[in-house]
Amino acid sequence: MQNDALLVSRAALLGDRKAFSRLVEAYQSPIRRFLFNLTGGDEELSKDLAQDAFVKAWLNIGQFRAAAKFSTWLYRIAYNTFYDYMRAKVSTVSTPLNGRSLSGVEGNGTDYKSASATDFNIDFLQALKILKEDERTAMLLFYMEDQTVEKISKIMNCPKNTIKSHLHRGKEKIATYFK
Repeated sequence: MQNDALLVSRAALLGDRKAFSRLVEAYQSPIRRFLFNLTGGDEELSKDLAQDAFVKAWLNIGQFRAAAKFSTWLYRIAYNTFYDYMRAKVSTVSTPLNGRSLSGVEGNGTDYKSASATDFNIDFLQALKILKEDERTAMLLFYMEDQTVEKISKIMNCPKNTIKSHLHRGKEKIATYFK
């Protein structure tokens, strides 16, 4: 957003918390959605990680150099926050992403369309779990967050061709899963 540069400047140079709050309001939903999908649908964890990411962004706002868009910088922080969490988690115990089963939906009297959408969401979350971490991240950023390959390359700190490979392999694995 064009307004981001002004808000970032005010936050970085003047310590303007209101300006940073406006940035949080603008990016809170996309960052939470990104983290929600990375965590395999764990809403509480995604909220905690988003909060951590925004705290890190506030603490480091003075280091933002506008070499990329603010949104790219923020997604990079969220991505790193998730991976820091996963590294810490892997070192303590090896469990599924969110430690709970997504095997099915219990009947609760919902209409067919709602149950069908829920089934698809559960299947999609399961499908995401078969992907490698880098493939999952690239797929989520590209298809769910509408980020370009160039931006994903900056967020993930990988060459563009590597991102294209992650997307290609991810699409193949998801297609195979749904067949």
